Amino acid sequence: MNKQRMAKEQSVQEITERLQSSVTAVITDYRGLNVAQATKLRNELREVNVEYKVLKNTLTKIAAQNVGLEDLNQYLEGPTAIAFSTEDPVAPAKVLAKFAKDNKALEIKGGVVEGKVVSLEQIKALADLPSKEELLAQVLRGMQWPLVGMANVLAGPLRNMVNVLEAVRKEKEAQA
Repeated sequence: MNKQRMAKEQSVQEITERLQSSVTAVITDYRGLNVAQATKLRNELREVNVEYKVLKNTLTKIAAQNVGLEDLNQYLEGPTAIAFSTEDPVAPAKVLAKFAKDNKALEIKGGVVEGKVVSLEQIKALADLPSKEELLAQVLRGMQWPLVGMANVLAGPLRNMVNVLEAVRKEKEAQA
């Protein structure tokens, strides 16, 4: 087997593994981005532990078929780069949507979320979701408020008693 074919088979294997191990993979058309913009995008994605790879469509189609994602082929036209996230399913969609808003040259095509092929609209909806940290903060805040309310209710009679005692003290001082 020649070296070129071996290299292509190795690339297909790597793409297949990335598609299997990623919770989210967002497909983009990067045509029109200059080097500075592409570098900035890669840095922003790297900050949230997302890998951004320019891939050959034919090799990606073979890898997609290997993992049962044949519907992905519709998004594999023209220059293609894919953002892979193995941790946070929302992170690549958020970063890419924000970047695409500021840089019209970047086009989001579609992607894969937890093993399902999704459209551009679904990627945009995913980008609008709060991040994992924001959701956890909302849950903790929701759990904390009933406790704070209960503490205030329980402290109310004690506070009222202190106010009554203070009024009695002031009244006795005024009489003396």
